[in-house]
Amino acid sequence: MAVLSIQSHVVYGYAGNTAAVFPLQRLGREVWAVNTVEFSNHTGYGAWRGQVLDPALAEDLVLGLEERGVLAKCEAILSGYMGAAEAGYAVIHAVSKVRGVNAGALYCCDPVMGDVGRGFYVKPGIPDIFKQEVIPLADIATPNQFELEALTGLDTSTLSGTRKAIDALHAKGPKVVLVTSFREGLSPMNAGPARPGEHIEMLVSDGNSLYRTRTPELPFEAGMAGSGDLTASVFLSRYLQTRDIRQTLELTTASVYGIMEATFKAKSRELHIIQAQQELVSPASSFEAVLC
Repeated sequence: MAVLSIQSHVVYGYAGNTAAVFPLQRLGREVWAVNTVEFSNHTGYGAWRGQVLDPALAEDLVLGLEERGVLAKCEAILSGYMGAAEAGYAVIHAVSKVRGVNAGALYCCDPVMGDVGRGFYVKPGIPDIFKQEVIPLADIATPNQFELEALTGLDTSTLSGTRKAIDALHAKGPKVVLVTSFREGLSPMNAGPARPGEHIEMLVSDGNSLYRTRTPELPFEAGMAGSGDLTASVFLSRYLQTRDIRQTLELTTASVYGIMEATFKAKSRELHIIQAQQELVSPASSFEAVLC
């Protein structure tokens, strides 16, 4: 069985498919990667080369998979950075094609739109297509705190407010919601540049139970591109394995923290996914998921 991953690609460094494909493979998943953009490096550098790819290319590549008769072997679709709103329709059509031959296939949507301190960094139209058409199709949604507010319009500066926002997102369609970064007391839409605190959390809900994990927040000078892409890919793979949100959250938190810690110790601007790959399969640290 395979995972169809539709998101951005960079030649140098780790973001989008370059941050998602290897973790999925290291965890034993076959991956079919479809790229929505082709950049020299991630946009956090402030300058890059390349282009947003025509969404028709993604449509054509998935059609090719359909013609080979392999879509029934797809157990999950993962989508991330789109580059253009029209790419959302390529994702929607891909989900429809896969579910047409494998009704049990899961769709995990990482609604990449922005982050604390940066605000929205995608083209106009992308937030709307996420809210109105893409998120309702998802089985799993993996927003960061900023994106959760953007999708629901609800304040997430408190845990109770965040719970309401998660419930509102469930109501739009996803059965599982993973908030990939949460800082209590922070209002993402009104915050200035993000400053590391003592800890950072992840939250996961299946609509009945809400769990949280807490790790030290490593004091990177700038945000670490690709961390959300890494998180979504590990979460999806582990969820396919366990079908248990608590266990999946604990495994994901441990792996992501291990790679982030290795990256920080190396004083690297790029994730040490390859160098710290053992953290994907057997993390050195463990973090308990606590019921909220």
